[in-house]
Parts: sequence; C-alpha cells; structure tokens
Amino acid sequence: MVDTGQEREREPGRDRDPEGRARSARPRDGLGRPLAYGAEGVARQPEGVVRTPDGTVREAQRLLDAGMPFHAHEVFEDAWKSGPPDERGLWQGLAQLAVGLTHAARGNTTGGARLLLRGAGRVEEYARGGAETYAIDVRGVVAWARGLAARVTAGDGGDVDAAAEAPRLRVSR
Repeated sequence: MVDTGQEREREPGRDRDPEGRARSARPRDGLGRPLAYGAEGVARQPEGVVRTPDGTVREAQRLLDAGMPFHAHEVFEDAWKSGPPDERGLWQGLAQLAVGLTHAARGNTTGGARLLLRGAGRVEEYARGGAETYAIDVRGVVAWARGLAARVTAGDGGDVDAAAEAPRLRVSR
C-alpha cells in the first residue's frame, strides 16, 4: 500500500495541518525541544512573516541574544522563502548557523559542528561575489562558526550556552 499521508492525517492525536504536514501543538523550550502538553513553553515564531533584511537581522539577533537560536533560524527561513532568489544563500547559511548553535546547545556536538561549518561555507561563499550582506559581519560570523565548531568537536568547554555563545551578526558600533 502506498502511503499518501491521508492515513496519517486521520490518526487521532497527531497534529497536522490541512496538507497533512506535522504541526505539533506541543509547547517548546527556547531551543525548540518539545515539552509535554500543558507545560509552559516559549512562544513560537509566526511563520511566513515578510521582513526587511534589516528587520530580519535585528529580530534574529534579538532571539540569538535571548538564547533562542531555533527561533532565530525560523526568522532566517522566512527571509530565504520571501526574499529574492539571489539572496537565498545568505539567509540559508545564517539559518544553518542558528540550527548548528541549537544542536550544539542541545548536546548534539557532531550535528552542531557540521551545520556550523556548512552554514559558514554558504555565508562566506555568498559574500565572495560582492553581493549585498546588509551590514552583516560576514568574516566575524564565519570565524565565530568555525571556532565554535572546532571547540564543540574537540569537547572543550563543556556545555554550550546558546545565549552566551550567540554570534554578533553585525559589527558593534
């Protein structure tokens, strides 16, 4: 029997949208981990918000500084889905960096390091073409990602505190 997803939609207790995609109603913590139903969680980022590039960077930085890189990744995801195709690499790379930090903070050092390095490569590659980077400190962000990836891979420094490890997306003025 071919699984069309319709069977999953009808399963009781499964949170699905009208298209059958998983949309868990469970509350989540600041790192996006699901909590028990009824637990106090962190408010989710609304999906599909169209922001200016400056607004995207400001909102993502606010979330990163608050120790919520999973939520920052969703802000970057909105930017790559709503922005011009020639900017997707920048926003996807930044989203990968936020997810890499999320995984590292959750204790998944291997996955975290891989995503940090992949995101750093994408952001760096995007900036080489002289494209608009919206005052993002590309060199600093890339150095941060590679440094954190090396540290978590080596097992130095213990647990990763997402707020303390948050990158500065723009040069401090």
